Amino acid sequence: MKVLEDGNFAGWLRIAMFVAGVALLFAGLGIEAFPRWARLALFLIGFVTMAVGGFTSRAHMLKIKPFDNSYKKARESYKVKDDDQDKSQ
Repeated sequence: MKVLEDGNFAGWLRIAMFVAGVALLFAGLGIEAFPRWARLALFLIGFVTMAVGGFTSRAHMLKIKPFDNSYKKARESYKVKDDDQDKSQ
């Protein structure tokens, strides 16, 4: 099972994060037996997990690759060799 596919989270992970986030969010709202700080922590963790799952799903729809290494290729293309730098001066 791969976690990253084509620079983004795998489909099963995006769905699992969203569903787990919704479950934690509603658990934080609905369970009265926990102390107030624990319910707030569940709510916030659920909200963040749900948001990350939703954002990565939207990035997949827009063909954005947030976890890709293509920036390294671009960074290396801007490097100037020492010989070329001496000729320009």
